[in-house]
Amino acid sequence: KELFKKDLVYQGYKVMPFSTACGTPLSNFEAGLNYKDVSDPAVVVSFPVIGMEDGDVSFVAWTTTPWTLPSNIALCVHPTMEYIQILDKKADKRYILAKSRLGQLFPIMNNKKKWKPKMADELYAIEQTFVGTDLVGKKYQPMFDYFVNDEDASEYFRILSDTYVTDDAGTGIVHQAPAFGEDDYRVCLAHGVIQKGKDLPCPVDSNGMFTEGVPEVKGLHVKKADDTLIGLIKEKGRMVHKDQLQHSYPFCWRSDTPLIYKAVPSWFVKVEEIRDKIVENNKKTYWVPNQVKEGRFHSWLTDARDWAVSRNRFWGTPIPIWCSESMDEVVCIGSVDELAELSGVRVTDLHKDVVDEITIPSKKNPGTVLRRVDEVFDCWFESGSMPYAQKHYPFENKESFENGFPADFIAEGLDQTRGWFYTLMVLSTALFDKPAFKNLIVNGLVLAGDGKKMSKRLKNYPDPNLVIDKYGADALRMYLINSPVVRAESLKFQEQGVLGVVKEVFLPLYNAFRFFSQNLERLEANTGTKFVPSKEKVSAATNPTDVWISAATQGLIKFVHEEMTAYRLYTVMPALVSFVTQLTNWYVRLNRGRLKGLEGGESESEAGLQVMYDVLLDVTILMAPFTPFITEYFYQHLRKLQPSYADAANGGGSSNPVMPGKSDSVHFLTLPAYDEGRLNADAVEAMEALQVIVESGRYVREKRTISLRTPVKCVTVILRNPSANVIESLNGPLKGYILSELNAWDLVIVPKEEEHEWVTLSLTPNFNLLGRKLGKKMKAFKTHVTSMTHADAVACLENGGLDFEGLTISAKDELVSKLAFSKEGEHWESTSTPEGDVVVAVDCTQDEAILSAGRSRELINAIQQLRKAAGLDLSDAVEVFFEESAGINVVESAVSNNTHLFEAKFQGAIPVPKKFAPSWSVVLRSDSADIGGSKVEVSICRPAVAGRSGLSDEVGYYLSTLEPSNLDGSALSITVDGKDISLTQGEDFWVNTVAKLRATKAISWLK
Repeated sequence: KELFKKDLVYQGYKVMPFSTACGTPLSNFEAGLNYKDVSDPAVVVSFPVIGMEDGDVSFVAWTTTPWTLPSNIALCVHPTMEYIQILDKKADKRYILAKSRLGQLFPIMNNKKKWKPKMADELYAIEQTFVGTDLVGKKYQPMFDYFVNDEDASEYFRILSDTYVTDDAGTGIVHQAPAFGEDDYRVCLAHGVIQKGKDLPCPVDSNGMFTEGVPEVKGLHVKKADDTLIGLIKEKGRMVHKDQLQHSYPFCWRSDTPLIYKAVPSWFVKVEEIRDKIVENNKKTYWVPNQVKEGRFHSWLTDARDWAVSRNRFWGTPIPIWCSESMDEVVCIGSVDELAELSGVRVTDLHKDVVDEITIPSKKNPGTVLRRVDEVFDCWFESGSMPYAQKHYPFENKESFENGFPADFIAEGLDQTRGWFYTLMVLSTALFDKPAFKNLIVNGLVLAGDGKKMSKRLKNYPDPNLVIDKYGADALRMYLINSPVVRAESLKFQEQGVLGVVKEVFLPLYNAFRFFSQNLERLEANTGTKFVPSKEKVSAATNPTDVWISAATQGLIKFVHEEMTAYRLYTVMPALVSFVTQLTNWYVRLNRGRLKGLEGGESESEAGLQVMYDVLLDVTILMAPFTPFITEYFYQHLRKLQPSYADAANGGGSSNPVMPGKSDSVHFLTLPAYDEGRLNADAVEAMEALQVIVESGRYVREKRTISLRTPVKCVTVILRNPSANVIESLNGPLKGYILSELNAWDLVIVPKEEEHEWVTLSLTPNFNLLGRKLGKKMKAFKTHVTSMTHADAVACLENGGLDFEGLTISAKDELVSKLAFSKEGEHWESTSTPEGDVVVAVDCTQDEAILSAGRSRELINAIQQLRKAAGLDLSDAVEVFFEESAGINVVESAVSNNTHLFEAKFQGAIPVPKKFAPSWSVVLRSDSADIGGSKVEVSICRPAVAGRSGLSDEVGYYLSTLEPSNLDGSALSITVDGKDISLTQGEDFWVNTVAKLRATKAISWLK
């Protein structure tokens, strides 16, 4: 109604696929359902030019629908195509056509075997040459006189131009019947041959029958009228050439009869009239990605044409226009109340079958009535009306709507560029001169794995329900959000990608959460105190990895806020995934022993667990919008540790204020605000350097196939222009982590003044940037910079660049620098980062001490596997025994040289030969292991008291019943067969086998 009041609605025509059997237009989709190969007449006919200086000259046009020729009112050429006027020597007639289409008049020219260029002189002579624009405006004699007396006939029967004309068929001149061709209608409208809202020359009714407008074929179906019309054309002497064409043609999928294209009366919104406003409103919106807004959508808007909003259907929203039979009185209804006022009928059902029965008395012609037009709304009109319809505006929620319009944010697929996005923008501009939305994320399309559209018929995609049942909804959500789809690119859906999210993100995150929970239980059990989260303790953390992960978390929170504000999902999700890797692969691994209470005691364990809790809670809340289910699971466990959890009782968890712990769901919480005081660029920078060094060191080990269990003597690192903070951190608090991760005995960070002894700095041109700047000088410049010495290259970078033949070359972006290891010696193995700014070299010398330490690591791993298989907890003590083949002492040698490793790892339980085990030792788990290439039997046993040699079986039996942890050093008194026996700890028995062997010096290396 508002559009109508603004004079933005009119009735015109839209050319559509039309079923003459059903008497209804079809959608383009329906028109493509039923194509068949048919034979149709293909004719070339002439249109004599009016006012040509050379006398009788005719334009020639080709068509496969002779039945449209009675409706011809124009001809169309291509504006830049080359046209010629020829003399047809055999027919003695002059024609104008495209030079490249002479083969249409002389078919022999299309036969490459028979045609010879010299034959042209016998067939035709070229008299003039034109381009299409030279012909525009020229008049011609109509084929038939049926429409020469029309009101607008003065604009008919002239040459137009448009780029849709091609030279791949026909004559390069296309006959225009705007009632029967979409391009014909568009071109004639653009050139003023026809007018919006006015009738078209259309002598065909809705059943495909000719009307009395063409009396010679009145009552004939258009397809059956071809022969009669061709005869009439021949009688007029206008037939130049006739043939039959075999081609694919659309048929009605319902009636199986040939379709035609026909102008159908339609209701239009005047988009062209407000096009500039629409373009301006589009500039006020923010799109992600922006190139869709500035490119595809902007181009569509600038070329937008009036919008046909009506459809000839039964099911649909009736267009609320009532009109007289002659269309001289038109009323647009804006509400149920208005309809009731004008018609006297109040309706509650707005469907077509109800409202079509309602009439409105005419005010212009009393005694007559207005009836509703037949059409219903295009569903896209309804989609564009969504902002108003959803609130029943303006009849309800007026204030609510006006306060919330335009919408803050919408999202839809790339295919909606010409759909929903467009209709929203058109209607909001027409109604309010505003965009309908402020922010928009354009999604790409999810395709099948083979790159084709997902098809139910082809079944080329997995059932979404099965995918969700198998991997969870969160995994599918994260897979899609962390894909090209959120930046308007296509995604080839792979089920393995969903599995990848589970394996690479959810399982590591869950394992980190479980690790935290297990060690929290252990901490509370060992200390007897309840863990209470404390932001103060987190902020006071001094461990470098605690400071780093806390700073990285705050940086992540800050980044998520910034990027979500900018609607850049495609940057947020990779950052979250990367952080999960930092937490699980770095923080937890570097601190595993500390968090278990094995390094630094329970105070250090609690400090780390405070930090880990804080990080897990923040990450849970941050990820909640993306992965709502797994984060809810984490939150329900984490909240119980908060003091405010008690406030959730009796419905408090669903009331304000929201806070972690009290609130019943993670989805009640707002995203956490970042703590600027905990941001620490130095800690993050230092940790990044550590990670580069560790990953490079592992790669070097792989190159030399050195197992991580085998230590290396030294790792040497050369960094290009490191900050003082990085150097201090790597030589200080982070050094131990690097040594542990790389199983190295020493770490050397080479100072800048010694850099030249280890590496060579090389420079190469940045060809992408320098290509245009240097041109032919590039080859000489490349030779110049690549031949520089290390000192020259360093000086060049420190000076910020160099001058070359009068040109200043910037070292920052026009040169590429790279460090390469240059120290001699086969014991060195090295690698450099792809950027060339870090070199890591490893001394791979393998002497007996190194090999022995490596075997000890292998034995430690074997013991750990036995403990795991036995289901032991971290605090469970065991004794370890090994048995080697006769004459082999590989394991004993390794243990003897590295007793400190085993004491630190297994609470003093140093592995010893099995022959020293008490006869009453209970084996918990035993297995064969490969240690240093030698097979050895390793056993873990329950701790048992060890007795001196020579004790009776009865005494031994008694000792086997004792619990070592209960011994306090006191003497034991027992009676055996009536005889009192006193046993002294340290002489007759010991708390374990290692203590006995140390005391008796039975093993020389056990001190």
